[in-house]
Amino acid sequence: MFHLLEKRIAQAVASRIEALYGVGEGKPAQTEQPKQTTFGEIAMPAAFQLARQLKKAPKQIAEQLSSAVGTIEGVSAIEIAGNGYLNLRLDRGYYAAGLLAGVKEEEVRSNEKIIVEHTNINPNKAAHIGHLRNAILGDTFVRMLRSTGRTVEVQNYIDNTGVQVADVVVGFRHLEHKTATEVRELTKTTRFDYLCWDLYARISSYYADHPEAKQWRLDMLHSIEEGHSEDAELAHVVADAIVKTHLATMWRLHIVYDVLPRESEILHLQFWATAFEQLKQRKAIYFENQGKNKGCWVMPSSAFREGGTDEGGEGDESKVIVRSNGTVTYVGKDIAYQLWKFGLLGKDFHYRKWHIYPNGHQVWASTDSVQVSKDEHHFGGGARVYNVIDSRQSYLQDVVVAGLRALDYTRQAENSIHFSYEMVALSPRTCVEMGIELSDEDKKRPYVEVSGRKGLGVKADDLIDKLIEKALEEVTSRHLDEAPEKNRSAAEQIAIAALRYFMLKYTRNSVIAFDFGEALSFVGETGPYVQYATVRARNILRKLADRGESLPDFAAVLSREAMSRQLANEDCWQLLLQASKADSAIERAVASGEPAHVARFAFDLAQAFSSFYQKFHVLDEPDPEKKAFLLWMTDYFRAQLERTLDVLGVEAPEYM
Repeated sequence: MFHLLEKRIAQAVASRIEALYGVGEGKPAQTEQPKQTTFGEIAMPAAFQLARQLKKAPKQIAEQLSSAVGTIEGVSAIEIAGNGYLNLRLDRGYYAAGLLAGVKEEEVRSNEKIIVEHTNINPNKAAHIGHLRNAILGDTFVRMLRSTGRTVEVQNYIDNTGVQVADVVVGFRHLEHKTATEVRELTKTTRFDYLCWDLYARISSYYADHPEAKQWRLDMLHSIEEGHSEDAELAHVVADAIVKTHLATMWRLHIVYDVLPRESEILHLQFWATAFEQLKQRKAIYFENQGKNKGCWVMPSSAFREGGTDEGGEGDESKVIVRSNGTVTYVGKDIAYQLWKFGLLGKDFHYRKWHIYPNGHQVWASTDSVQVSKDEHHFGGGARVYNVIDSRQSYLQDVVVAGLRALDYTRQAENSIHFSYEMVALSPRTCVEMGIELSDEDKKRPYVEVSGRKGLGVKADDLIDKLIEKALEEVTSRHLDEAPEKNRSAAEQIAIAALRYFMLKYTRNSVIAFDFGEALSFVGETGPYVQYATVRARNILRKLADRGESLPDFAAVLSREAMSRQLANEDCWQLLLQASKADSAIERAVASGEPAHVARFAFDLAQAFSSFYQKFHVLDEPDPEKKAFLLWMTDYFRAQLERTLDVLGVEAPEYM
């Protein structure tokens, strides 16, 4: 409702600016939140923005605008403040009546598809805590987009032919001496992603002690890319089994996908070959005849970064796209993948049904053979693409965008968005709780970095299990009489809220150090705190039912005039205004690409309800109209809290 009125006001003022001064071209006027609540609900600095252009004093322009704007539905007054601000006061009765009636903005959405690719864990070992930030950020951004009516396709790219998978296959072949058949049996009888975690650390250590063994990796990469050997079969066994464990891990966090495009099909279906020919024809890449990149196809550094550095910090280095042995680098395959995402390649995958989640959602995977009619399901062809990849991959993302520009796909290059984020570390206290041995120096650090390659890290499932264990201790201590399975269910919901909220409350460019105590706290800016406010709101309504009472017919009892009377109470008005800004908060978060803004709104909303809870004794209110109003406020808070939690991917438990 607030977002609807804000847009209506911005358009009305913009139209008067254009009519009076012939400027603005109909673009909505800027709105702000007044510095003090006593100044009204919306402030507009338009007069200051026009002053230089019109060569008039801001206050004079504000006076002209105030007179010219006239009546705006839902606005009770327009005032001039300071040297030229327009402050607008909303009609409180009108506003509350609109909320009660469920008035929603009629969004005019294009039919464009937005593609969000996130998670993208190498399918060679168990997911770790760093992967969780990627998946939670991506999933929450998807939820934000969908809550505003946008069409979103969720992709999880599976790099099943890359170096990391090759290393694990080398480990099985050369350290474990196992066949594809033997490894397939292991996938059925062991915690396979954990087994591969240890094997990956072993082969990495072996390379360090035996540098000549890295030839195994190169040979394995070539064999996997060709796709017809037992090594290639073993790579598929490893990758497919690990992907299944990753999906199960992410399901615990309420994260699902629509399609799993696999790197193997990018090669086998000639996606890369097609992109390669286009890049050569446009002279976006060239064949190097000398130097360290001799025999490689490379992209000149001038195409993607001026005066920048590559991931090795080596300055203006050209980027190898195809190695001298003919294998394609990650970024080369990613250029082909990005072209497909935009529907620019002239090719498509075949698809097969991969997995059905417990909620019935079907996830598909790419394949190189016909499984279903392409008319049955189609993916890709997006108008805008968000790649959720950590900030350390910015250089490679620049190269991918440069590839699009080199092929004259300027609009698509502009709509290729690197949704970057910083790393996740652990607090020293959490390391100790997870059984990670620390040096005396590490214990003094604000955070401890982890490394999957070195085997130093926290597996995602272990972290989730530990959070549930700690939450269960708290829940059980408060609810000794409840059934163990009910306490367990509540603990799982609290643990997931703690984890997701912690990963979301920091802006994406912040390095974060995960800490159990901070995440699980029932006070402060945490997921459990927001859940607690939701449970409190539900409890008021439950106690009403326990008394044998039911919610009144709000529409019959709370007329616009009744709403105006009740909202003359400034505390009530400010609390209702805060609770009603979910749409506005989500839209602003989408525009800025910052899920942290939604997390912050959820916390502010929980604080607002806590204030409401303390100030008003809803069930004991003797005045019928006021009691009905307070019950409506309670129910409205509950709905807004639940809706915001849902956007954050969090459920509220029955009790805490």
